[in-house]
Amino acid sequence: MSLVEARDLYRLYATPQGTAVALQGLSLDVRAGELLVVFGPSGSGKSTLLRILAALDRPTAGSVRVASHDLRTLRGRALLEYRSRTLGYADQHYRRALAPELTARELVSLRLALQGESRETCDRTAGTLLDRIGLGDRGAARPHELSGGQQQRLAVAAALAHRPRLFVADEPTGELDAANARELYALIRELVKDLGATTVLVSHDPAAAAIADRVVQIRDGRVSAEDGAAVVNRGGWLRVPGLEEGARVRGAVDVDVARRLPPTVDPPAANGEIVARVTRVAKSYGDRRVFADVSLEVRAGAVTAVTGRSGSGKSTLLQLFAGLVLPDSGEVDVLGRRVDLLDTAGRAHVRRDLVGVVTQGGDLVPFLTARETVELALEMRGLPAGDARTALAAVGLAELEGQRVSRLSLGERQRVAVARALAARPPVLVADEPTARLDEENARAVGALFAELSRTTGTAIVCATHDPALIEHASVELPLATLTV
Repeated sequence: MSLVEARDLYRLYATPQGTAVALQGLSLDVRAGELLVVFGPSGSGKSTLLRILAALDRPTAGSVRVASHDLRTLRGRALLEYRSRTLGYADQHYRRALAPELTARELVSLRLALQGESRETCDRTAGTLLDRIGLGDRGAARPHELSGGQQQRLAVAAALAHRPRLFVADEPTGELDAANARELYALIRELVKDLGATTVLVSHDPAAAAIADRVVQIRDGRVSAEDGAAVVNRGGWLRVPGLEEGARVRGAVDVDVARRLPPTVDPPAANGEIVARVTRVAKSYGDRRVFADVSLEVRAGAVTAVTGRSGSGKSTLLQLFAGLVLPDSGEVDVLGRRVDLLDTAGRAHVRRDLVGVVTQGGDLVPFLTARETVELALEMRGLPAGDARTALAAVGLAELEGQRVSRLSLGERQRVAVARALAARPPVLVADEPTARLDEENARAVGALFAELSRTTGTAIVCATHDPALIEHASVELPLATLTV
């Protein structure tokens, strides 16, 4: 019996250049209790499918049902009931689900409390789930006191606490290193199987297949393969002579596919002058020490990859360079300016004039277009807004410059965030997991872009990453664990 039934789903968006198609004729069934993993490149329609299943978006055409709910017609109280009871949703930007003023225990029990469950039930359920995700002793901690991996596990637990019938997760391990990703995948499978939740998990990480009952591939808004077998869809977009629509192909098939891989760019040598450094810095959040006695020098014209397991402090180290957080001790210097001694306004001027910041795309304004997003960043720095188009073209978004951010895929939003930071050509650029939500081809393209930018402009680029496709373009790789005493 299928819990999810989608038939001939289309999702169209109007753009200044015409109509953009996110889904085009996608059909999919998910059996009750099944754990389905959906793969596909950035922009293939994966996240659009999940937003429709979460009733955050509606199809332009086609039908979609979850249990007894027709998601095309849900309105008012019925829509609220579906989202609050039937659905569990783990967003790619998991921090949005973690209210900073609540403790871990309160976050896990929040949905149950809103449904009117007793305090005893809420506390018992929260305690059990926190134990199962390895945070039994951190129930009183607030999100900022937890590592990224711990926050991600907490977001999953909070989404499952009310025992939803359908759980959807969008790139739940996008910011985690391989070891933590495997642990979270195993945890998700264990929890959803115990709870009996039907699960649709979107990813571009091949490791996700290990926990799946079934795997499907999406490309160009359609299901293109299932469990390794090609699916021939209506419309002739995949043509294999002698096969009818709906046929499945296993084994080798000769298909002429032109892959748009970026040219190889050798990493620039790390022999430029030192433009930024941290010296014997330490940072703690509450009683959790992130790192202590860390020193690092960053050179002009080089890409430096700061690696390490999730929770090792990679993101915090980058935030020190940008003045987004202050060290408990030690010095932070950017082009001769002691960032650790500046007030809030002074650190904002450093980010405006000296340090570009590549976020993970979660802070983009949804109603602005891609071009307006970059133009706004340039105008705030007193720079020509015309450079926005060049920056967007550099990350492969020239054709989507007029598209609103809310209608871009999450991978495309990631590239907008990269373009926004690169457009101003800052002397220092810090990028926190800039390829976390990109498929391998786009990740390599961003790595090649960073290498070429550092080579041609002298920009010092520092990336917190665990992505091999980005690390291979770095001049220097510094495992954070080797820097920490």
